Amino acid sequence: MPEVGAPPVIVTPDATIDVQWIEGKLRVAGPDKSPQTEVLKPGTTVIGFRFRPGAAAQWLGTAAHELRDQRVMLDDLWGAKARRLADHVGGDEDVTALIASLEGALAGAMPARIAADKVMIAAFTLIERGPPPGVSLIPWLGRALALSERTLRRRFDEAFGYGPKTLDRILRYQRFRKLSHKAPRTSTALLAAEAGYADQAHLVRESRRLTGRTPLALARMRRSG
Repeated sequence: MPEVGAPPVIVTPDATIDVQWIEGKLRVAGPDKSPQTEVLKPGTTVIGFRFRPGAAAQWLGTAAHELRDQRVMLDDLWGAKARRLADHVGGDEDVTALIASLEGALAGAMPARIAADKVMIAAFTLIERGPPPGVSLIPWLGRALALSERTLRRRFDEAFGYGPKTLDRILRYQRFRKLSHKAPRTSTALLAAEAGYADQAHLVRESRRLTGRTPLALARMRRSG
């Protein structure tokens, strides 16, 4: 963060869960379903490590929905283990050295028995690509993954923190953001259609829902820094 006049940080849902190092302590952030605003002290250094989709629950030992819209200290989940982990991280002020130290400590804390949830990884990939036009999301996912609707919702809550429809909304909005960054001069209506929205009004409603702002307002904020 800047040494003087650090602005509030607006965090919008992006279907991720992070472990963050802030002022000598480790915390878990997300998954977010609604926009979050954080105020950090000027000069604060934040180092984040992002879990692959669906991997956080096994690593942290808690279902993702328990962390939804939360910022939880790792101590609260792991107790003394988290404090020992933090103690193993070097106090070097050089950020590159601190990142390397954190990487080593977190890698050493990985549970002895952890396996990738291939079904949920496949589910994330399917939603990230988007369902075929005119196809209902839940039945389509159920057929593709050979899961009942009830099991599908339970597994999504555990792995991602929310159900398939919410994940679909968030990833669709992220598609729009990526497209708008690559082609900032392209009309919003065209970008909305390419991202999978029914029309520009649909995009605006979802943007307000997920970020609290319209796409135009967000673009102005980025331009102003």
